[in-house]
Amino acid sequence: MLRRIFRRDPQLEKAVEKTRASFLGRLAARLHRAQVSDEVWDDLEEALIGADVGVETSDHLLGSLRARYRRGELLNGGDLTSALQDELVALLEPPLDRAPLLADELTVLLVIGVNGAGKTTTVAKLGNYLRMRERRVMLAAGDTFRAAGAEQLEVWAERLGLPCVASQMGADPGSIVYDAINAARARGCDVLLVDTAGRLHTKTNLMEELSKMRRIVERQNAAARSLLVLDATTGQNGILQARAFSRAAGLDGIIVAKLDGTAKGGVVFAIAKELGAPVLFVGTGERADDISEFDADAFVAALFSTGDTILAS
Repeated sequence: MLRRIFRRDPQLEKAVEKTRASFLGRLAARLHRAQVSDEVWDDLEEALIGADVGVETSDHLLGSLRARYRRGELLNGGDLTSALQDELVALLEPPLDRAPLLADELTVLLVIGVNGAGKTTTVAKLGNYLRMRERRVMLAAGDTFRAAGAEQLEVWAERLGLPCVASQMGADPGSIVYDAINAARARGCDVLLVDTAGRLHTKTNLMEELSKMRRIVERQNAAARSLLVLDATTGQNGILQARAFSRAAGLDGIIVAKLDGTAKGGVVFAIAKELGAPVLFVGTGERADDISEFDADAFVAALFSTGDTILAS
């Protein structure tokens, strides 16, 4: 069968080392030499579940692969590996009708998520990423509940040379968003990144606050985008979080943080399949430039990489 040509991303390959070691890396080495058998199907299912791909998404993948096997498309383990790569990439491709992340007008990126997901650091990384691509970026400290929330973002802003709007602890986050939009327009910025307070997805009143913030953005005739930061180490719990945040503030994209710290990177596939929201960026470390624009081909290639080669590519 025709083999896919993958793009390589060394930074991403390093970030998924733990997932690769416990997941498809070892399995792919075996599949590459094996004949397709019941034992191989069982091993594949076990590997998918073990990497937190999830039961529903694993069933979908296995169903598609078994159908191709019955049609005579998969003659050996190498074919199965290549077909698995194709199916994984297809899961991650964003919907064709997805609106672009940045609009022609001022775009307000509301960065949302639970406590400890890494939102503030992600805001700084994303601000730096966009600045390096000649966007005029402003940061806004919308986390007014955490004592060090605004200070942490201001330190990042000073380090990166980005303007930052902040207020005193306990201030209304909606008012900060309103003021920040006016400040961004006055400075001629085209992107406003808003760091929001972490909140449990089960707290109805706090989730309603996010809805209010998005309504404020829309009433100011700015393009609103809600970006959910998911801690990859939470695995399948991230799916429940994402559903709740989507209901409250919409879900225009997902940023997967701490990918380098987990063997459960397979949750990315479950997120894409079960939520229909595109993964836009992945965090690959602690430095300001440790963020990569998500590329489905490169991500799958990283999972199957063995040194200088990609199995079945």
